[in-house]
Amino acid sequence: MESTQLVILAGLAIGLVYGVVGLLSGFCLMSSMRGFLAKGDARLVRTYALAMAVAITVSQLLAGSGTVDLGKSIYLQQTFSAPVLFLGGLLFGYGMVLSNGCGSRALVLLGRGNLRSFVVVIVLAIAAQMTLKGLIAPARIALVQASQTTINANSLPSLLAMLGFGEAASRALASAAIVVALVLFAFAHPAYRRSPGQIAAGITVGLLVASGWFVTGYLGADDFNPVPVTSLTFIAPIADALQYAMLSTGLTLNFGIATVAGVFAGSLVTALVTGNFHLEGYSSPRHMMRSGSGAALMGIGGVMAFGCSIGQGLTGLSTLAVASFVAVAGILLGTTAGLRGALRVQPLAAA
Repeated sequence: MESTQLVILAGLAIGLVYGVVGLLSGFCLMSSMRGFLAKGDARLVRTYALAMAVAITVSQLLAGSGTVDLGKSIYLQQTFSAPVLFLGGLLFGYGMVLSNGCGSRALVLLGRGNLRSFVVVIVLAIAAQMTLKGLIAPARIALVQASQTTINANSLPSLLAMLGFGEAASRALASAAIVVALVLFAFAHPAYRRSPGQIAAGITVGLLVASGWFVTGYLGADDFNPVPVTSLTFIAPIADALQYAMLSTGLTLNFGIATVAGVFAGSLVTALVTGNFHLEGYSSPRHMMRSGSGAALMGIGGVMAFGCSIGQGLTGLSTLAVASFVAVAGILLGTTAGLRGALRVQPLAAA
């Protein structure tokens, strides 16, 4: 089997597992933060923290052993625009609240029969493609060119290396500091320690992120036909999947498209098997408009931020890239603004 075919099949398998876990556990950054900030339920946010800890640990082990070169990913670039990354994160985070979930969550809920998610996925894909290659692309490129900067230390380990630490020590220290903090945060909550399903979900999602790096960075490392080194992310892949569905002739399958298909299929099969499949729609035209607006913001912001709550929040941060911390800060602030304060998105019943 050629390496590209192996990568596609592996991407499909990773997506299938994510779809199953996402549906059964409710894994989602927006739901996590809503529970943490508004409802006082911190279990889901601790699942996200655990997933991040696992993703960082295993990804950095792969990088430190030389198995995968994370430097070939889009996250560890020395030239980037911090303002555009942060602004994109803000737009994505706020859009996520308007749409009641991120792109990956929309795929999972679509498999369960949620027709609102169908609108979110389509609008997100169109807005992302417009920002990547369409009408909005020139403005995005101009903003990046006007504000980009070049730094020598593009990751936390490289920052420590500038202080005199060796490469291996820098990687170990940076990883350990973050992972220990995340694990302590996750398991400090008694109710979370009594939630084996959520613990399993966090570990599984973190391993899926590392698996994506292994698949594309090791199995796909063909000198004659290399594939981009990447892992779980959903903004550009959803846009590519829609384009492939419409114009498959002349286009090629890739890891991201296969992952998107796998997430939907995994969720659909799980919903059917467990009896949780049922059709849902919008409660009002206003509901649809708000959801669609949020999807557009996620598509635009996700492209500007080089990823989503999964693509930057887990995959990007697993590389310990400075740019990813900037984007995630924007995502968290945008989500918080949508859940609390003057810019809070009001519940539909009160809207």
